[in-house]
Amino acid sequence: MKILKRNQLIILVISLMLITAGYLNFTSNYNNTIATMQVAELGDATLVSSNNVITDESIENVSIEDNALVENNDIIEENTIETAVVDNNQYFINSKLERDSMYSQILETYQEIYNDASITSEQKAEAMKEIVNVNNTKNAIMIVENLIMAKGFKNIVIFVNSNSISVVVDAEELKPEQVAQIQNIISRELNVETENIHISTK
Repeated sequence: MKILKRNQLIILVISLMLITAGYLNFTSNYNNTIATMQVAELGDATLVSSNNVITDESIENVSIEDNALVENNDIIEENTIETAVVDNNQYFINSKLERDSMYSQILETYQEIYNDASITSEQKAEAMKEIVNVNNTKNAIMIVENLIMAKGFKNIVIFVNSNSISVVVDAEELKPEQVAQIQNIISRELNVETENIHISTK
């Protein structure tokens, strides 16, 4: 009888130990699960927070890039306009230089003829007449260009041909009254008919 009770007591103790071990194992796993869930939640919160920061920076960067792009476009447009203005001014400068160079060559040629000892007096007189005509034309062109620019035009270049006069005005377009104004000045100063004056813009 005592042996039975002793065996029962041993079984009871072993059962209690198993129950206790199971309980402790369950408690440990439960705590670990909660800790893991907390870490996961913290990780998610950190990830969300990081995503928000990245998104804000991305928006700021995009805004900065957009502003930079707009500014660059403005600079490009300004540079394009400035380049067009410089090119336009250069056209008028170069055209006047080429025209003056042509007149200088003509004058030099007539001057050589005039100084040639082998020519007749009539030829000398003709050469001198041409020299006077070229100088008068040069002076008249300079006066006309200045008069027209005094009317508010940016720039102008005039080419006098044998039967007509070509005029290039620095303007996008000319109103009829402006065309008439230019024609009147040229006709008066260069003694040419209005129908022989050809005006274009650049």
